[in-house]
Amino acid sequence: MNLLIRAVFAIGACALVLVAGALLLSAPFQVLGAALSGEVPAREELLSIVGYLIVAMALIDVAKYFFEEEVPAGRDKRTPADARRGLTKFLTTMIIAIFLEGLVLTFETARSDMTKLLYPALLVGAGCLALLTLGLFQRLSTLAEREVGPAEAAEARRDPAG
Repeated sequence: MNLLIRAVFAIGACALVLVAGALLLSAPFQVLGAALSGEVPAREELLSIVGYLIVAMALIDVAKYFFEEEVPAGRDKRTPADARRGLTKFLTTMIIAIFLEGLVLTFETARSDMTKLLYPALLVGAGCLALLTLGLFQRLSTLAEREVGPAEAAEARRDPAG
């Protein structure tokens, strides 16, 4: 069953990389096509393409997380510090993507219709909330690790029966 789960994560990660690659490759052609047709100013098209690139990079990072944390064999028995570091890397990328998307949407909305600025503001607020939550998670998990101590963590690594 463990092999099946790892295979599913590997297939999912590969699919994410393929989708991200398609976004990364199609974005420049979309800008070029819009600029040549003259239907949309190139500056506006470039801003919308940034959103696609942000999503593509986030997808690649999620796939990287799957390959590093979920696919390798023998990763079942990890220390709390290992789990915290992996989750922190993953969430940091997601938070950066949220902030970048909020920034791009703020610029796009500010140029077109200021009355629709609520969604970008809420997106930036959600990024702030996620960042604060990550900080709280970091604080609480490091306190828990100190309480458990290095001896118990080392024992958990040596004793596969748990």
